[in-house]
Amino acid sequence: MRVNKNWTALTMLFAWLMLSFSVQARSLPDFTELVADNGDAVVNIRTHNKTEETPTSMLPRGLDLPEGSGIDDFFKKFFEGQGGGAPIPRESESLGSGFVISSDGYILTNHHVIKDADEIIVRFSDRTELEAKVLGSDERSDVALLKVDAKNLKTVKLGDSDNLKVGEWVLAIGSPFGFDYSATAGIISALGRSLPSDSYVPFIQTDVAINPGNSGGPLFNLDGEVIGINSQIYSRTGGFMGVSFAIPIDTVMNVVEQIKSQGYVSRGWLGVVIQDVTRELAESFGLSKPSGALISRVVDDSPAARAGFKTGDVILKFDGKEVETSSDLPPIVGRTKVGKEVDVEVMRNNKHTTLKVTIEELPKDEALTSNSTKPGRFVDDRLSMEVADITPEQRKQFEVEKGGVMVMKVEQGPAIKAGIRPGDIILSLNNTEIEDPHQFIEVAKKLPANKPIPVLVQRGGSAQFLAIEIKE
Repeated sequence: MRVNKNWTALTMLFAWLMLSFSVQARSLPDFTELVADNGDAVVNIRTHNKTEETPTSMLPRGLDLPEGSGIDDFFKKFFEGQGGGAPIPRESESLGSGFVISSDGYILTNHHVIKDADEIIVRFSDRTELEAKVLGSDERSDVALLKVDAKNLKTVKLGDSDNLKVGEWVLAIGSPFGFDYSATAGIISALGRSLPSDSYVPFIQTDVAINPGNSGGPLFNLDGEVIGINSQIYSRTGGFMGVSFAIPIDTVMNVVEQIKSQGYVSRGWLGVVIQDVTRELAESFGLSKPSGALISRVVDDSPAARAGFKTGDVILKFDGKEVETSSDLPPIVGRTKVGKEVDVEVMRNNKHTTLKVTIEELPKDEALTSNSTKPGRFVDDRLSMEVADITPEQRKQFEVEKGGVMVMKVEQGPAIKAGIRPGDIILSLNNTEIEDPHQFIEVAKKLPANKPIPVLVQRGGSAQFLAIEIKE
């Protein structure tokens, strides 16, 4: 009787496990219909680059041929026998992906897929190949618009990337490593990612397997709508490591409309250098929590300079849009129409202030001028550091036009705990712009104790705020 009871219990457990697995399987998405409906609208893009190389340029990199050693004479005679140093035509190929957005032949891909290409060949799922021409390409957003001479092409359906949520399923179709029309799936890992390569794109981060060749391919949601272009991967090996990035389709279509209407892409420009607000800095600037974009530099002759923005202002809201982190600001400003006047809410001297600024077009190059001052060295015992005037050569090297002091030495104390290092340039202390070492010493004497104090430091060509606290 006991055996029968045990057998019954095992049977019930097995049945429960099978039911559980069945429920789990039904809860997972089925991508078969999505792939079938959109596979024909995804294309393979092959580019040809024609270059010329001299025989010596084909030698291994890093190989020096010292004159007078005899080795250089050997190679010269050898190459003379091969036609001298005449250039040799070379061709290279690269592979990528793309997708059709209109039946009359408009195709989207990445800028880096077709960059410097002499010939672009688009291959469709039925193996038809057509040569494409570039209507426009934008390096900053990594978006390119192509056109092929065709009609009645299968197209994708475009979605809305503003309504995405972390955790939702997505699917990519592309040509990783040249394997055409491969489908990979995953979830959205994060939204609004800012990458060092481009702060004007709020990237979609996913765990979808993206590899070389996937670039330019579409990223779909479960409704079969394209919500992004697969663009980059984070990798230490050159292959997929669980992190990939896509350009939101709303950003992409903004670029496309500008290319179609004016032939190039313009972006809004404010003219500030910004950084994140840490907990210590938030306290020092009178914020209840770390938020906003902290201005570490205002570019001369910029919209921000003309509107009265100051170093140390924390931008909390731009044109009605909340700025939670510094990475939120560049895409918002970039999408703002050139010539539009907007309200910007900032925290200044522990008070909320609204400034009006007219947005201008982002220039290609932003340069700062330099100037000069006289040398001198001073020691501040309260901060345990030594500072000096900035020499004319240092001003030119670090692009500091006026003011500031050079940190010469840092000993154990508040400064070293705050992260200040020799070679740093201190531009402001406790929201007071530093003109010279004499003023720096006077300001340091009046610093309050036992609370974080903001100090603006320029290091390696970029400025950032640190929080320094004097314990007394």
